[in-house]
Amino acid sequence: MSAAAELDPTSSVLAFYATDLRRRREEAGIAQRALAKDWHMAPSLLNKIEAAKRMPNLEMSEWADDLFGSGDHFTRLFKLVIKYAYPTWFRPYVEFEEASTFIRSFENQLVTGLLQTEDYARAVLNAGRLSHDRVEELIVARMERQRILDRDNRAKLWVVLDENVLRRHPGRPDVMRAQFQRLLDAADDPRTVIQVIPYSVGAHAAMAGPFAALTLDEGPDVLYVDGFVQGQIIVDPADVKAADHAYDLLMATALSPDASVDLIASAAKELSR
Repeated sequence: MSAAAELDPTSSVLAFYATDLRRRREEAGIAQRALAKDWHMAPSLLNKIEAAKRMPNLEMSEWADDLFGSGDHFTRLFKLVIKYAYPTWFRPYVEFEEASTFIRSFENQLVTGLLQTEDYARAVLNAGRLSHDRVEELIVARMERQRILDRDNRAKLWVVLDENVLRRHPGRPDVMRAQFQRLLDAADDPRTVIQVIPYSVGAHAAMAGPFAALTLDEGPDVLYVDGFVQGQIIVDPADVKAADHAYDLLMATALSPDASVDLIASAAKELSR
């Protein structure tokens, strides 16, 4: 018996999605290989999706709704699949992020998740020795999370990076060049500002680690502080105010946006030598 046939649809949201997709395909009398060809994917990938061993994506969910006449069933279900792909403690932050009008992020080791390329994210996650399936699940979730930057009314994004982010290379040179280009492209959007704190500055106001400050469309601002085991969401006004002050100091200490772009471009050029 195949893994898809043995799958328990009640075991997870992903399993329910997978079994429902397989059931509707079989009821429509469509062979898996034929559907994979129509959807421009390898039959092996569709087989793994129907066995809940790979994540679907938004486009595939929309195709399924159109093909099976299921309204927005799979599209809505996909949003739940993504939500439950995140660790439990991170899910509220993603929802706050989606409701933000202004996102300020500081990172001292990695490119902020909203601006990571898929290959860069894969290199970072692989360093944690996660299973292949879990890595791919998290990558799909991370790429989906970035869709908030595609909205017409998207939040303004201000990113401050320690220069260490440019010098530590989780991936191959080609992966890093593509990641640096992603940052340069993002900086071209007037709604996104990227600054880099150079090594020459020495100590700065966020030596304790990365954090993000979110201004929401309604309600009080939210502070997210990253940690080794899990992050922490903080809403205490005093702590949020302290983070605002720290971020002001970071922006003042960092290179100007133009000089920061030049430094990122220089780091990318160095990888081509």
